[in-house]
Amino acid sequence: MSEIDVVKGLKHVWERIEVASSKRPINLQKCKPRLVAVSKTKPKELIIDSYNAGQRHFGENYVQELILEKCPEICWHFIGLLQRNKVNKIVSAPNLYLVETVESEKVASSLNTAWLKSRKADEKLRVMVQVNTSGEEEKNGCSPAEVASLVKFVLENCQSLEFVGIMTIGKYGYDTSQGLNPDFLSLVQVREEVCKSLGLCADQVELSMGMSDDFEQA
Repeated sequence: MSEIDVVKGLKHVWERIEVASSKRPINLQKCKPRLVAVSKTKPKELIIDSYNAGQRHFGENYVQELILEKCPEICWHFIGLLQRNKVNKIVSAPNLYLVETVESEKVASSLNTAWLKSRKADEKLRVMVQVNTSGEEEKNGCSPAEVASLVKFVLENCQSLEFVGIMTIGKYGYDTSQGLNPDFLSLVQVREEVCKSLGLCADQVELSMGMSDDFEQA
């Protein structure tokens, strides 16, 4: 894929996001969706071209530090399986913006400890709790029923972490012509339950959902 193709593709996606956003209720119009370009397995040249076209947030299973030299304002979202023995390497990566795959108290504690050792005390690591809304065994994430408890644990016991939201990956192959994706509806419901249980406002709990085939519905 050439640089021209990347620029054209990004522009097309941004336009589709804008159109989809305009169809939301008036009270949600001020909340602009954030596009996270999943760059894992992609050549670094494509990432750099996307960055030069204006894209800043990228999702990765690991952080490609070599790209930082040419993309100083890049924001990495860690979206892979968070193994406790790899936590130190992840938190030491420059430009780490957000970890989206916290699924247990043990993982949260490991992140909290590692971040506290590697960063300034007043600089918190943004995290999201990953939710397995579809119940598929091959997917990671805690169950919807466990989310409020895990969020409470992060808020009360992980002082170096900043809880910012919840994430899910919708069921693969869902036919959007059948109606709203039940995984997206489930995540919205989970947010409502978390907010009610912990006294949080909805704008304190971001939703990370939607991929290439269903981001407009998300």
